[in-house]
Amino acid sequence: MKTLIIAEAGVNHNGDINLAKQLIVAAAEAGADVVKFQSFKAENLALENAPMAEYQERNSGRQTSQYEMLKALEISPADHEVLIEHCRTAGIEFFSTAFDIESVQLLSKLKLSRWKIPSGEITNLPYLKSIAREKKPVLLSTGMATLSDIEAAIEVFEENGLNRDQITVLHCTTEYPAPFPSVNLRAMLSIREAFKVSVGYSDHTLGIEIPIAAVALGATVIEKHFTLDQNLPGPDHRASLEPSEFKSMISAIRNIESALGDGIKKPGIEELKIRSVARKSIVAAVDIKCGDVFSEKNLTCKRPGTGISPMHWQKLIGTKATRDYAPNELIEL
Repeated sequence: MKTLIIAEAGVNHNGDINLAKQLIVAAAEAGADVVKFQSFKAENLALENAPMAEYQERNSGRQTSQYEMLKALEISPADHEVLIEHCRTAGIEFFSTAFDIESVQLLSKLKLSRWKIPSGEITNLPYLKSIAREKKPVLLSTGMATLSDIEAAIEVFEENGLNRDQITVLHCTTEYPAPFPSVNLRAMLSIREAFKVSVGYSDHTLGIEIPIAAVALGATVIEKHFTLDQNLPGPDHRASLEPSEFKSMISAIRNIESALGDGIKKPGIEELKIRSVARKSIVAAVDIKCGDVFSEKNLTCKRPGTGISPMHWQKLIGTKATRDYAPNELIEL
């Protein structure tokens, strides 16, 4: 199964539509399936005096209100359409996370193929209901959440007409960047077992190891923050991958997908060619005359495996040779 790889451009456009276009092209060239932005109106998302998160202050290098930061990062409805067309030209799917119901309505009119619930909205009942009623696949991010939070959100979805098989739950750690000890990748498996849903991983770590490991564990979706330059000002650039590193991550994920296979333990075509060379056969250890009794003293096992398998050793011991054998000659039944 091919993993859906989302380049999370998010707010790394810094409010610049031209930078957003460059992110789209770079994500397509890196091999991402989807490039995702964030849709919101600051006045619907935060109070004017809502403080910035510590990581936002640290990564932005400035202190201001969350409202002021968000206001500078809004994408207008007209710009959404420009970016959708740019994605079409670049050959990559446009996607965006709505952070408020007005933005849900905007994206609904744009007829996107799926929805993304950001971690901060997992307890926003009216918002969850509005998305469930769209009846399209949902990616539910679970940073800061407990299993109870996830269960409650899934119940809201199902009560409002969304089928469980339309839900993919993304394990996530809401730290920017997230240190490896906080990742707890096995929680993704716990989510899959608890709710019988598809799972994925929304990554905030530095580097590419963790999303690759997530795919090996069964993630069907990988979301990773993406930037043109980690040194740009803004809250998310430092926890994002630049294009060359993102391309390397995708290449590694595709290799892992190929290596995972179908789960059936059987020799491959190339292994079958090697098997007779690598395995052993029962051969004469010394001269054996017709009528001699086969024993552990006159038999041994050597390559190639074109004769009697050593697994038949006990059946042969105690029987008589039906002809003469020279040392190292394959024994025949």
